[in-house]
Amino acid sequence: MKVRIKFSKEGSAKFIGHLDTMRYFQKALRRAGLPVAFSGGYSPHMIMSFAAPLGVGTTSIGEYFDLELTETVPTAVIEEKLNGTMAEGIRVLSARAVEDGKASKAMSLVAAADYLVEFREGKEPEVPWMEKISEFYTQPSIMVLKKTKRSEKEVDIRPYIYKMEQRGNQVFLKLASASANYTKPELVMDTFQSWLGCEPKPFCYQVQRLEVYADTGSEEQHTFVSLESLGEKVE
Repeated sequence: MKVRIKFSKEGSAKFIGHLDTMRYFQKALRRAGLPVAFSGGYSPHMIMSFAAPLGVGTTSIGEYFDLELTETVPTAVIEEKLNGTMAEGIRVLSARAVEDGKASKAMSLVAAADYLVEFREGKEPEVPWMEKISEFYTQPSIMVLKKTKRSEKEVDIRPYIYKMEQRGNQVFLKLASASANYTKPELVMDTFQSWLGCEPKPFCYQVQRLEVYADTGSEEQHTFVSLESLGEKVE
């Protein structure tokens, strides 16, 4: 049985890095007593894969990993057993059975993600900025200088910003998140501030990831669906 786990990571848990989060869930699965499948060979490991690494300091209510079990277990039981082992700041939100196979792996399905960005107190731009979001977003191109280990090049990130809008005193972003076009919310916000004529202050954002999506449409017409919705409950 292949299972997709959706979980939240909030509070002080946001300071736990990706590798430590993986190790945490490996231990939690053992404590929960679930029939986890292991790989073969001299160094067997749990068969599990995480959808998209979350940056340290970012909270989320839409994280995912896939897990293989050796037998069928009701998804409500999986949720209950795992939540019985969770530490403060991490909670399992749902478990869904998903189709097996390489194409169904959460990591390879990731196409986009939603974020809410808020300026930390005292670190907002020193010019009126909320009414400028729409003007920035509707530009035909948004060029940034991207640095690699070997060179620097200008890249147009506008095609990778699927939505940008004001929500109260926060900024909502829907951004490309596939490995080939992964776009950080901090990069978009830094570029926005530079466009405003402001120098971004260090550690000025509080970022929360809301959801991670697969794309069931085409390059010309995206159809984003949550990774959770691709699975189903098992009674």
